[in-house]
Amino acid sequence: MTTDFTPFAPLAQLAADLASGRTTSRALVETALERIADPAGQGAVVFTHVDAARARAAADAHDRLRAAGTVLSPLAGVPVSVKDLFDVEGEVTRAGSTALASAPPAQADAVAVARLRHAGAVLVGRTNMSEFAFSGLGLNPHYGTPLSPYRRGAEGDARVAGGSSSGAAASVADGMAAVALGTDTGGSIRIPAAFCGLTGFKPTAARIPKTGGVPLSPTLDSFGPIGNSVACCALTDRLLAGLAPHVPAARHLEGVRLGVLTHYVTDDMEPEVADTIDAALRHLDAAGAIVNEVRFGALDRLPEINRYGFSPIEAYAWHRELIARHRDDYDPRVLTRILKGEPARACDYLDLIAARAAVLAEAEATLWSRFDAVVAPTVPIAPPRVAPLAADDTAFAHTNALVLRNPSAFNFLDACALSLPCHRHGAAPVGLMLVGAPYADDTLLAIGRGVEAVLAPLR
Repeated sequence: MTTDFTPFAPLAQLAADLASGRTTSRALVETALERIADPAGQGAVVFTHVDAARARAAADAHDRLRAAGTVLSPLAGVPVSVKDLFDVEGEVTRAGSTALASAPPAQADAVAVARLRHAGAVLVGRTNMSEFAFSGLGLNPHYGTPLSPYRRGAEGDARVAGGSSSGAAASVADGMAAVALGTDTGGSIRIPAAFCGLTGFKPTAARIPKTGGVPLSPTLDSFGPIGNSVACCALTDRLLAGLAPHVPAARHLEGVRLGVLTHYVTDDMEPEVADTIDAALRHLDAAGAIVNEVRFGALDRLPEINRYGFSPIEAYAWHRELIARHRDDYDPRVLTRILKGEPARACDYLDLIAARAAVLAEAEATLWSRFDAVVAPTVPIAPPRVAPLAADDTAFAHTNALVLRNPSAFNFLDACALSLPCHRHGAAPVGLMLVGAPYADDTLLAIGRGVEAVLAPLR
């Protein structure tokens, strides 16, 4: 067994290695499967299901295709993980819960999964998650809690990987997959990316079809990748959107207008996170970006606007019959959040829709018309320790709300958003969030590649 849990090389390098014959799909998949099975690692917690035989067969098929001159995409033959929330034909979609354990196997792949398969991705397994995707921390009482690479070996100091796509991020961080398919309703891609020192991309929600799987909030749900670079995320995003696998070129930052949000997103920020973000902004300024602070007052109104919120209301509508049959199978912390939507009336939901429309108009006037991208900390704290959160419901609720606060604001704004690691090597992982206007995904990814290049010396 291998004890090397370093991430895979970026997708472009893997594609080049496959093209040159320096490696094969079967070799990449065997490496992923060895790391998943290694008892010294956390594969048993990161994955809820591994289909080694199917993955090996797919890898061998792609090696034969490549030998015959057929390469489906730059992702062809590369090991990829899929969050347990997506339908995979022939498998039960448990969504990190035991309440769905007796559900019938999926009859077809989710559209997002089918598109990855069509591009030649080799699915190695389903990844663990916060139950029903309803937490930003990744704790799961049913299947265990995946851990961040940060201080994982320190006695009593294990840190959460973040949620809800906890296993997705851990699978990439530990080299059990080259890229992961996750979901993001309030930060569930960007939070674990930030906590695991990775890159995560939440696309504009409507760009990726949502057919197939367990929803949290159809209004806010977004499907996207966690990877080792912006280019990895951009390539995967294009394939998920049914587009040609063209990665936007890095944009030089000279003259790029960056709006640095103040207040709200910086409240309760840990000093180490603040210092790391400030250092990153200084580098961007030195690279020629036009960096200006901006306050978006509508953010301060979000707690009142979201008195119920789309996620509780829409989740309760989906879960109410399942709760009636399997209430005792739910994680009590998740059940509490779902039941928050039970007393909401139709007028409350319509008021929420109207309030969102007004905030979207404000964002167009205050943010998107003035800046090429908006900048904020992905999460205002470093990865918290698992033990206090598992032991104290109050600490869990407070920390969960804090880590969800910043990224969820931009799901509400229907924005596209990217979390980039910006911490120095060996320091606590910190994510820098870049946010673009709705449907400005390729523009944001191009800026993100430019930012990534400027921040590379810090890394």
